[in-house]
Amino acid sequence: MHLVIAGSGVIGLSTAWYAQQRGHKVTLIDRSVPEDAGGCSFGNAGMVVPSHFVPLAAPGMVALGLKWMWNPESPFYIKPRLDFGLMSWAWKFMRAATPAHVEKAAPLIRDLSLASRAAFEELSLQGDFGLVKNGLLMLCKEARTLDEEGHTAEKARQLGVPAEVLDAAATAAIDPGVRMDVAGSVYFPLDCHLSPSRFIASLRQRLEDGGATFLTETEITGWRRSGRKVEAVQTSRGDVTGDEFLLCGGSWSPTIARDLPVSLPMQAGKGYSVTVPNPRQLPRLCSIFTEARVAVTPMDGTLRFGGTMEIAGLNTDINPVRVQGILKAVPKYFPDFQPSDFTDLPVWRGLRPCSPDGMPYLGRFAACDNLSTATGHAMMGLSLAPVTGQIMARLLSGEAPGFDLTLMSPDRYA
Repeated sequence: MHLVIAGSGVIGLSTAWYAQQRGHKVTLIDRSVPEDAGGCSFGNAGMVVPSHFVPLAAPGMVALGLKWMWNPESPFYIKPRLDFGLMSWAWKFMRAATPAHVEKAAPLIRDLSLASRAAFEELSLQGDFGLVKNGLLMLCKEARTLDEEGHTAEKARQLGVPAEVLDAAATAAIDPGVRMDVAGSVYFPLDCHLSPSRFIASLRQRLEDGGATFLTETEITGWRRSGRKVEAVQTSRGDVTGDEFLLCGGSWSPTIARDLPVSLPMQAGKGYSVTVPNPRQLPRLCSIFTEARVAVTPMDGTLRFGGTMEIAGLNTDINPVRVQGILKAVPKYFPDFQPSDFTDLPVWRGLRPCSPDGMPYLGRFAACDNLSTATGHAMMGLSLAPVTGQIMARLLSGEAPGFDLTLMSPDRYA
């Protein structure tokens, strides 16, 4: 078959790769150019995290979000605006943030994450993208936070995800490359990290070598349908016909699909990162500053700091106040770092596609026989990219997906 994919971020590329391995012809359409590293697939923290089995919509997140949004430097911010889509999304988010939702979602996210980790290992044998399997530390400044993370560690162990609570001395011993000022940490040995830009480049090169077609700098303007089938994607370069069509547009997916009989509630969660090229200290493990919600990743000799969740629409402007919130947190956990370490460094930003219940949209749409989607992964896009590609390639090939996709149905808000 000929598979046409709208979007060439990490999800679209992963699906294209696994589809190509099944002998399918693949065309990817994207409004950007390959050299544009502005998409959320490029400058993220590069973490593969089986430890992150709790969806974004979880108990306590609404109250925490309301508390944080009054602080301009906080990890979470919703820009007030008269927008029915935002209000509807927020209502759905509140309804989803329940213990029952987490209980149903956690085992599925665990299974997806472990399968994706295994896929990354397999892919790393065919190309080097800096996969490092040292684990992850959830660094806690306060004893109270360490106790809370200890409960999460216990839940992880119940789900079969190894986790170990460490005091300050044990934390320093496991990663002596950086001096830390913390009460302790939770160590997740199965977590990994890699270079997202190298992974993207690796997938793209493999696809080009296999004969995939890339239509870059190409805007999708509409869809041509006949009955229950899509016949073509209408673009700024003309119509692109195919047998199967896949929507992988990230935060832009609802906009791309506006002419289709589908409903994908989504908000763009802007994140930022700053990469220090020659850090004064280089940790061995990736980590998260738990209270500050800042991710830290050693990457090819550099050190990347990233964070924030800014709900401000499809807006790629850089808010320097939000960036300062990330940078001010660094010396609190890594006291040898100084503000001058970040002077004049470029700031990356990307828009994460966030569904109201924190689960991806994955599968076929009921309204169209040959239209599917894989989007809405929020902060799990890179981590779940290979397993998402495997699932979609199976579905599009008429095979069983290998997972129960009920919680990720693209029609759950139809």
